[in-house]
Amino acid sequence: MNKNLWLLAAAQGLFLTNNVVFIAINGLVGLSLAPLGWMATLPVMGYVVGGALSTPLVARSQSAWGRQVSFQIGLLVALLSALLCFWAAVDKNFWLLVAATVVAGYYSAHGQLYRFAAAELSAPAFREKAVSLVLAGGLAGAVLGPNLASRTRGLFEVPFAGAYLALAVVALLSMLLMAFVKFPPLPPRTAGADTGRPLSQIMKQPVFIVATAGAALGYGVMNLLMAATPLAMDVCGFPFDDAALVLEWHVIGMFAPGFFTGHLIKRFGVLTIMGVGVVLNFACIAIALSGVDLHQFLIALFLLGVGWNFLFTGSTTLSLQAYRPEEKDRAQAAINFFVFATMAVTSFASGALVTTQGWQWLNMGSLVPVALTGMALGWLAWQQRRAHNRA
Repeated sequence: MNKNLWLLAAAQGLFLTNNVVFIAINGLVGLSLAPLGWMATLPVMGYVVGGALSTPLVARSQSAWGRQVSFQIGLLVALLSALLCFWAAVDKNFWLLVAATVVAGYYSAHGQLYRFAAAELSAPAFREKAVSLVLAGGLAGAVLGPNLASRTRGLFEVPFAGAYLALAVVALLSMLLMAFVKFPPLPPRTAGADTGRPLSQIMKQPVFIVATAGAALGYGVMNLLMAATPLAMDVCGFPFDDAALVLEWHVIGMFAPGFFTGHLIKRFGVLTIMGVGVVLNFACIAIALSGVDLHQFLIALFLLGVGWNFLFTGSTTLSLQAYRPEEKDRAQAAINFFVFATMAVTSFASGALVTTQGWQWLNMGSLVPVALTGMALGWLAWQQRRAHNRA
């Protein structure tokens, strides 16, 4: 871990603080402002739709101006969108809140690239550990996010309006940290230089397909259950502080394993660790289906977080095998687009399902993408074994 990686890990922590606060409060603020109850998670959905729409723009800015300038633009958007969310909450304007979260998705599209940037700030032999440890910086979000939402809840007459102002301060702090990160310079552009393979060719590789599926479906299941948790707990009569506690332990589960996930991947192989992530997701769903006591919410969401870490870190590591340096911007943008698109669907589905069908059916539906992820891992393992036998 060099200085640049530590700073990037801190920026990752602040990025996750933003995400956790958005997950914790956007559904509840949306529920209080939405014309219809099933629209409650549209502000959560807006955040990931904005991220999906922003991926090609972010890829272009990264290619044109480099990591640091592009990341700082993303943070400036984070600052402005947080202020817009604050105004929407104070003005009790539901559709302005949705629009503000769509704009905030531009920052999210940048933040999702921090893990890829980590691989570029380390020696090739330590890329797995660098990715894992920078993701571990999100552990700060586990502590700061729920507590920030809880402590700023009553600063204004409108509940949680103060949390949006706090996120503007978080964005300013992240801009300061990012200013000190030294990224590798952009390679010189020369006429006729090799720009790599077409994206369509990159995307046809089995390793790319499975890395993308693991990241997208792993994030989708996590988002489906996490976004619905504050609403489900509210329906069950739990106070917001209990929901904040559950989210805190969920995010601890997401990022605390980052201190050793890279080591596990190097020792046991990336597909094995991703497979463990699938098993943990199944365990999460089983516990969630067993009841709605506080400890069941807490344990289920903690296991969901650990399962996400193994799947997402593994998918990021696996994807590094699918593209060359000159192809990274478009390949990473494609991966993140599928992640955001899946999250957009699950964000909407989470609010619609939990408010119309209930917590139990939401968890039952989650079994399908988890099973598909496991099947994709088995297919890639078979493909690799067959290629090895041919060699």
